Amino acid sequence: MKVMTRLLAATAVAGMATSVSAADMTMKFGHVGAPGSLFEATAENFADCVNSSMTDKVEMQTFGSSQLGNDKEMLQKLKLAQMDFSLPSSIMSSVDDSFGIFEMPYIITSRDHMRRVQEEMMDVFQKAANDNGYHIVGLAENGFRHITNNVRPINLPADLEGVKLRTPNGVWRLKMFQEYGANPTPMAFSDVFTALQTGVIDGQENPYAQIASAKFQEVQKYLSITGHVYTPAYILTSKKKFDSLPEDVQAGLTDCANQTQDFTYETAAEMESVLLKEIEDAGVEVNTADKAAFIEASKPIYKQFADEVDGAQEMIDTVLGLGQSG
Repeated sequence: MKVMTRLLAATAVAGMATSVSAADMTMKFGHVGAPGSLFEATAENFADCVNSSMTDKVEMQTFGSSQLGNDKEMLQKLKLAQMDFSLPSSIMSSVDDSFGIFEMPYIITSRDHMRRVQEEMMDVFQKAANDNGYHIVGLAENGFRHITNNVRPINLPADLEGVKLRTPNGVWRLKMFQEYGANPTPMAFSDVFTALQTGVIDGQENPYAQIASAKFQEVQKYLSITGHVYTPAYILTSKKKFDSLPEDVQAGLTDCANQTQDFTYETAAEMESVLLKEIEDAGVEVNTADKAAFIEASKPIYKQFADEVDGAQEMIDTVLGLGQSG
């Protein structure tokens, strides 16, 4: 219950903070997360930090549940200065191939591993973002992803054969599930519940926080704990916007993003056990997949990434090495 209390408190505080209107500038932060999601908790925590630490300079307003568009639309709106921040995750692999490293199955093993990757390689991802007109203010997470569906429990990759599975709009996730034998279908997150309910798709893959907050447990029979991909999330703005801000505002935003990362990691870890039980209690049948079989079936996607993306093998080796050094 601790995590739920904290989420409610964060939402309430952020709601009060955004009523302040004496700031020099107002900024809009959009995301796709539903109420109760980790994305909402992250955005509200960041907004609360900004609003309390830069009261006279910045008022941060948050808009969840895809109010400002889906991830692809919000990326475009950042560049058009129609909004100021978004919280993309998997879709960043369609912005630049460098972000595809996080689409490799089982490459990130823990949040501590992710922090080591961030410390060692953040300049690579910041340059990739900058080259495409964006600036990463900080990292959060979407989390470790698992598969739900209405066809059968997924124990082995072969169990995915023919399953119509929603994926985010990221090329490597699509290729990964094709390799496993599924029928992956890219789709905006906001459309997934209805597509599951009507049988347009059989299943989807997301962290518990997204599954539970979107109420997928109401329209899914099986949850298979695969943990196949860990996806970071990015507190993202446009490079043009960030560069135009006074240095003290840049520093304040960056500091709040760093604080929010700590909050997000702690909250995400707490949510995992709480929300798995919530999904089970809704009547969803839960099984733990054969992780070794999935890792073995993932080798071709690593090879394809290494063959097709410049510098990919070096990135793979670095990330895997950092996983062993913890």
